[in-house]
Amino acid sequence: MNDNAEQQTPTVGLSYPQGQLAKAFVAALTHEDASTRRRAEVRGQRWREVLAAMAAGRLSVGSRTPVVGLPSWVTPEVVRGGFVTGTASTDGPLQTYETEAARSFGVPAERRALFACCLTEPGLVWLWARLDSGCYEIGVPEEAALLTMAWLVRHGETSAALDLVAELEPFADRLRFLPRPAYGSAPDATGAVHRHTVSDVVDTLIRRRPNAAVETQREALAVWQPFGDELLAHWLRTARGGQVLVAAPDADWLAQGDVLLGRYGLLAAQHTLCTKHRSPKENLGILRGALEEVVAGRPLEARRLGLLRHAVRSMVRRRGLPGSAAHVALRRCQAEQAARPSHHALAQLMLRRLAVLPLETGITDVAPLLGAVTREESRETGLPAGAVVPASIGQVAESALSAPLGTLVERGVVPSAEVMAELVPQLVAATTAHAYGDETLRAVMAANYRAFRNRRSLLLLNLERQVRVEELPWVRAVSGQRSAVLGTSDSEGALSVLRHLGELAVQAFPGTLLPNPLVREFGVLDRQCDLGAPFVEELAADIFMGTFSPKFLKAARVAGELLGGTLYERYYGINYAAIRNLAIIETAEALTRSYGARTSPGFARLCTERAVPTSRSGSVAANGMVIEQAQILTTHNLATLVNRVGIAPRPGWADLARRCFVTVCRLTAGVHRNPRPLGTIKDAAYAWRQMLFHLSLCPPEEQRRVIAGLKEEVTRHPAHVATRLTPALTGLVRVSEGGTFGDNGTADAGRAQRFTGWRTDGHWMR
Repeated sequence: MNDNAEQQTPTVGLSYPQGQLAKAFVAALTHEDASTRRRAEVRGQRWREVLAAMAAGRLSVGSRTPVVGLPSWVTPEVVRGGFVTGTASTDGPLQTYETEAARSFGVPAERRALFACCLTEPGLVWLWARLDSGCYEIGVPEEAALLTMAWLVRHGETSAALDLVAELEPFADRLRFLPRPAYGSAPDATGAVHRHTVSDVVDTLIRRRPNAAVETQREALAVWQPFGDELLAHWLRTARGGQVLVAAPDADWLAQGDVLLGRYGLLAAQHTLCTKHRSPKENLGILRGALEEVVAGRPLEARRLGLLRHAVRSMVRRRGLPGSAAHVALRRCQAEQAARPSHHALAQLMLRRLAVLPLETGITDVAPLLGAVTREESRETGLPAGAVVPASIGQVAESALSAPLGTLVERGVVPSAEVMAELVPQLVAATTAHAYGDETLRAVMAANYRAFRNRRSLLLLNLERQVRVEELPWVRAVSGQRSAVLGTSDSEGALSVLRHLGELAVQAFPGTLLPNPLVREFGVLDRQCDLGAPFVEELAADIFMGTFSPKFLKAARVAGELLGGTLYERYYGINYAAIRNLAIIETAEALTRSYGARTSPGFARLCTERAVPTSRSGSVAANGMVIEQAQILTTHNLATLVNRVGIAPRPGWADLARRCFVTVCRLTAGVHRNPRPLGTIKDAAYAWRQMLFHLSLCPPEEQRRVIAGLKEEVTRHPAHVATRLTPALTGLVRVSEGGTFGDNGTADAGRAQRFTGWRTDGHWMR
């Protein structure tokens, strides 16, 4: 389920939370990894809380106020699927910093006492000091409430401060409103973002354990191979005519053999990773076992003597005589390999380098962290000077790089649109906060926004929308400060950021659907610059009930303005002129209704008719077909970004179309022998649709060149990819040359197929 989408569904049963509880229980009981078992146990406890709260009637599932007694602005504890546990994220035992604050204030360690103290002169002075220094963190939005109140008091907004206190006070004994202390000031608005903090990198490296297989191999090369050479050389001293132990060994040989066995005992006790030397079937085990017998004065039986002689011959044959040029060269190479520092040891070096950096920030310059081991570090750690930090460790450190978002995308720190969506709130926070004239208030609102974007979305019914940041009481309390300084430059700044992010997302990940968190940030920027661009979410097929909000029809109309008469319209059989007329009619009807239009019945009817669902209407697949038609008609925000925001990706539309097709081929390759291929087929169809969008913006001659080159790209992939994509390519060529599909989306007796992802009757690509 996509819990970011705003959906409609009449009822929510117990089957989903019960299923999640069962999964968590099984994982906690049977998973081989202890940490995974512990996490599953925590998940299971949360799902038990969900079910208990539902049974007790404390939850209103699907509402913007899901927890009875808590207003919508309170951050609830949300689990998978948008379900809430019945408690607030800021509820529960006092945090350590709250206890320390109570001690410093000389008040009881209770939240209500802390709240009351912050309304006194000493408490306000304490909050003002935090505002001025910027040494605070906002982990959840509620932690910005008292800081905002203190700002209002200092700036003479007493009435607004009192109203805010009155709204917070009923929850003062339960919820955490005190800001967290920090050792550094809040992030500035430089435009740099980071995916992880130094603290995150440190935690990842600390959890890194030595690779057992690598360390076992290292022990074999450094310890047991040299010891095996000594044993072999010792047995070769008894050789006559190519056979060992032809005659009884002398006392000196036996004494040296006893020493070797003593050393073996010490080595075996100290080096326990490699166990081959213990096997009586391995050469080293055979040589050692025979030596124990002979040193003990027991003659070797014929079978053991044969095994000994065979082991000696095979060892000499494979590696040469100990001391020979070939043998020495081999052992030197293996010794160098064994002497190389382990990744675990180099991870410890990286921890030493990170120790001097602030923990709760990104890294502005990672180059010094990635350099080779210096002489000084070699003396301090024992690592060889000049040893190179491996890429696997360097990538962990680079994940905390603080740089412009485009730089992070280019360097692979941001590998997907989903990860990009996680970072965008850092930029949007600075952009939206810029509207506040006071610097300290701007910092509070930016920190509040970043915390608010960590708030997980709820499962909503009846097309209700998620809580917006401007609905938080402390944000409302300072809304006048924002509107007082809004101007053309702020709108232009928001539009510039929106255009930059749109271009970056489309050119970096052209074959990927824009994820809902990113679409949500686009909507925030759109409201700030008052553009009126209709950004639409990806809807979830498992809870879809056939209705769309009016913005879907508006987005389809925007797409028609851009794509009317193009390859895109012809390929998907769209009548954008009819959609324009439908939008005009529904807009006029909405103006005559005092309660406003919350749905677009005409758009829903059009999508349903285009989906042509079978008798399985109402199934998840049938819902998916309807939703896909909505995505086709609206281009899922691509037309809005081009036609309203004005994005113009640097590589050009032809390059984006080619890269989309590469994504199509890669996903199609994943269908082969896939027991559950439908999700992969769906993603391939989405990438295909985005390819068609980009193609449709190319001039005719360039469009023909791109289409002609698609067959060449297919040959770079496994043969079954060409087989699966031939019907789609045939259909594309047919439409590009003026042909059409039939009503069922096929042509030429099924040899040409319109490529869509959802089907209720089995997909032809399977």
